Amino acid sequence: MQNVAQLVERSSKTQHGFKDLAEAADEVFASASPSEAREMAAALLSSEVAQARCIGTFLLGRLAAQDAEALRMLKETVSADSDWRVQEILAKAFDRYCADRGYEAALPVIKEWLSDPSANVRRAVTEGLRIWTGRPYFRDHPEVAIALLEQFRNDDSEYLRKSAGNALRDISKKHPEPVRRAVATWNLEERGTRQTFKLATRLIAED
Repeated sequence: MQNVAQLVERSSKTQHGFKDLAEAADEVFASASPSEAREMAAALLSSEVAQARCIGTFLLGRLAAQDAEALRMLKETVSADSDWRVQEILAKAFDRYCADRGYEAALPVIKEWLSDPSANVRRAVTEGLRIWTGRPYFRDHPEVAIALLEQFRNDDSEYLRKSAGNALRDISKKHPEPVRRAVATWNLEERGTRQTFKLATRLIAED
């Protein structure tokens, strides 16, 4: 198993994409105990190399369904990272947690993260679960996904509104009517809501 220094060196060679970073995390997960893997993830998160922090985040995502501390670290530590790449991996890590836990079983945690004060935590859910209706449970319950997403139509964070609007647009490909019914109730006098509406209805408007 590679040590932390070797992983940092390996990660620094990745300039584009995340494939090797994910593979590095998978290798650690397969060869270390959960406690060892979490310790390595924590060490990687303290690196100045963003790609190394990405490996740590991927690793926590692999651990989160079986390790409450790993899930807490994703929510409290990784979400505070200022690098956009780490935030992209946070979204992937949260989806991994949901997939391993089961999306319906993960609903309480999904709702908890969506109510968090941090826009990065909320966006990890809205972005991570795309395409929402391609995921088990939400595939059969698109209205649940729509209700969870539309609450951010006028969120203070434009970053989050864009994620929610694009996620609703994705859903509208196969479920246009439920999305139409939802957006019909929105107050388009709100500037943020108008922006989200344009994203959410882009494909519907083309029908």
